[in-house]
Amino acid sequence: MNDMSALVASTGQTLARIARDFTPAVFASSLAAEDMVLTDLILKAKLSIGIFSLETGRLHAETLAVLDKIKDVYGAEIALYRPQPEAVEAYVAQNGLNAFYDSVEMRRECCRIRKVEPLGRALAGNKAWVTGQRRAQSSTRAELHIEEDDPAHGMTKFNPLADWTEEDVWQYIRDNKVPYNALHDQGYPSIGCQPCTRAIEPGEDVRAGRWWWENPDSKECGLHMVDGKLIRIKSVAA
Repeated sequence: MNDMSALVASTGQTLARIARDFTPAVFASSLAAEDMVLTDLILKAKLSIGIFSLETGRLHAETLAVLDKIKDVYGAEIALYRPQPEAVEAYVAQNGLNAFYDSVEMRRECCRIRKVEPLGRALAGNKAWVTGQRRAQSSTRAELHIEEDDPAHGMTKFNPLADWTEEDVWQYIRDNKVPYNALHDQGYPSIGCQPCTRAIEPGEDVRAGRWWWENPDSKECGLHMVDGKLIRIKSVAA
């Protein structure tokens, strides 16, 4: 078994264990390349892991188009969680549509409304959740564990692709003809909301295009934070 086959097998075993021992469990998909690898593994193995995405209201058209690709290829519908309309309206009325450019605090409040609060609803009632995070993505994720305790949501959190490289992700996509976001072919290795994401230049960090006006150590939206801090707690069962 070559390295890629072993990596895929190990990841498949992690996902199978989640489905077996942590039901109900859900996978939070950003519809980016990493998450399409996990979507492919979950759906082809018919694992009992629900899949959802956060439809923030500011996503690229190319990102939303991935939903149709998933339906066409796998015959599956991805559950969508949206922000509370009144919260969005209040933020925009008080601060302006693009106030997130003004400060880290304003940006994180926008992320809280559009992503963090909907995530809480999506995770409610589950024993575990799955993400497509990788250690190599950024300095803020260098200590990522495959299995972690998530005190913010009172459950176990899994990052099955933690030790995958960018090359591993794309080899899997090519080998398995996995559909993916067209923006990846336009210089977007990491994709978030449209106004907060740009293409990167050669040699830049893969997440350099996310909130590009901020310092690298602030580039998290809050989905993976506890009380404003990024905390990595390795599960004792891991």
